Amino acid sequence: MTNKSMTWKCEPFLLKPAGKDYIWGGRRLKDEYGKELEAVPLAETWECSTHPDGESVAASGVHEGEKLSIIFKEHPEYMGTHPKGNGELPIMIKLIDAKQDLSVQVHPDDEYARNHENGQLGKTEMWYVADAAKDARLIYGFYHDMDRESVKEALEDHTIEKYLQKIRIQKDDVFFIQAGTVHAIGAGTLIAEIQESSNLTYRLYDYERRDKDGNFRKLHVDKALDVLNYKSSGSPRQPMRVLRYQNGFARELLCRCKYFQVERYLLNTERTRKLVNFDVGRNSFKVLLCLEGCGVIFMKDGQFLNIFKGDCIFVPAGCECFKMHGKLQLLAVGC
Repeated sequence: MTNKSMTWKCEPFLLKPAGKDYIWGGRRLKDEYGKELEAVPLAETWECSTHPDGESVAASGVHEGEKLSIIFKEHPEYMGTHPKGNGELPIMIKLIDAKQDLSVQVHPDDEYARNHENGQLGKTEMWYVADAAKDARLIYGFYHDMDRESVKEALEDHTIEKYLQKIRIQKDDVFFIQAGTVHAIGAGTLIAEIQESSNLTYRLYDYERRDKDGNFRKLHVDKALDVLNYKSSGSPRQPMRVLRYQNGFARELLCRCKYFQVERYLLNTERTRKLVNFDVGRNSFKVLLCLEGCGVIFMKDGQFLNIFKGDCIFVPAGCECFKMHGKLQLLAVGC
């Protein structure tokens, strides 16, 4: 380990995301979240990712310009108890701007992905609704129990939409999407997505849309039918959420599953003379995604890191407690 890495190993650093130009995307991630990426439209930003289909890059500190996978191969201790040895994080964090409806889709679980997709991970995910239009909806499961043949028949005669459960949504909603659940994000929605580190999506239905070259977008009906949960999902309820207040900030648990834990932090030190202490702990990394406002992280060595809306910060496992100041809303993600 070099002297340079010794001085940096426990300090947070900014990430630069990879961008995706899927046809349903818009401009909000550029205009409202400051994402200076070439993709047009900018549908998704992979804020924290070691996936080969779109890696994040360190955007500050001694690792600036390096891909996350390279950093973690050299410093597996940054991941705490979760190193794989190949530089891969077990999770991925995205921002998604749905100007149009996304395709109706489903993701495989770990076992199916391992057996049919060359050992890849499946995809269970969580959505936090950062913003939503007045009439925004999402698709979550089926209205009533289905089976493989009835779904296949509905796809063939283009009546599948009447079986899909459509849910009205609003800003600050939380949804947990288990692998196997048919789903789709609706137009007018901006989502923060936390998921397993996977890019396996099986499109079941896509409204007969064409891509930028005029071709119908590829579907994956057979694989989707293999992994679908055909049982009625029931109307999803919002999880019980309890804000716990301390001097200068509040926090609440949004989701905890075997793949990740997500908390929301509301920081406001405008009227306090004490900075907020943020303690990551030594067992796991944390990823901080700023959804609103701005602030500053003060490190122990006298350095500081400015945070703005849209910024994503990786905090290595074992990072010493640092202080924060500002008025902002963060998602804090760990494993």
